[in-house]
Amino acid sequence: MIKKRRKKSKNYFTQDTEDAIVLYNNTECPKMRSDIYAKHIHYPYFKLTENIIHTFKFYHTEVDNLQHLQHEIITFLLSKIHLFDPTRGAKAYSYFGTIVKRWLILYNTKNYSKKIKKVDVEYLTKDNSTYTYEIKDYAKEKSELSEYIELYLEYTTENIFELFPKKNDAQIADAILELFRKRETIEVFNKKALYIYIREMVDVKTPKITKIADKLHEIFKSKYVFFLENGWCKF
Repeated sequence: MIKKRRKKSKNYFTQDTEDAIVLYNNTECPKMRSDIYAKHIHYPYFKLTENIIHTFKFYHTEVDNLQHLQHEIITFLLSKIHLFDPTRGAKAYSYFGTIVKRWLILYNTKNYSKKIKKVDVEYLTKDNSTYTYEIKDYAKEKSELSEYIELYLEYTTENIFELFPKKNDAQIADAILELFRKRETIEVFNKKALYIYIREMVDVKTPKITKIADKLHEIFKSKYVFFLENGWCKF
């Protein structure tokens, strides 16, 4: 009887990978560690970085070849590999995936910031995944927006449980507002990247985040035009 050849698993980060990482951390011999890494860890790391870059469209880079960027991330992962502790319940796949996403968010934001300073406003676009606010020499507009955001944050923070009576909804809203509070350090609003931030703060699905974000947006825009025309507003 001829046995059918098994199809290769599409899962590149397997239980063997998980076990290899634990073994790597528990091995002191440099040569053995090098062999374990080369045979069992390098390829899963490479595919993990590749998939996250393309899934979340982290394309604002300083390199021409994305593989160079992947190797830079993998070097960073290796510097953190000893911190992985399987006894805490997390899988290595999730643990290192989160590290990669956070690294890329910071890297992508930094490089987009450089690009936005070099490119004229007319070349900046809004598409399905990227939202940018245009900063040229509009000091007055920027100041007014900042002032309005502070008023908006004060109102929504103080009234968060009235606006969102359900505890889970209030937690999601607060996570979104936290991004507004940290807006000076987040210069590019990549939609997918922001959803990663929020999902790390509150464990909920994307449609739920969108629903809460839409309500906050309605509150924001309902008073903004009045504020621009009159220099003040009352929520």
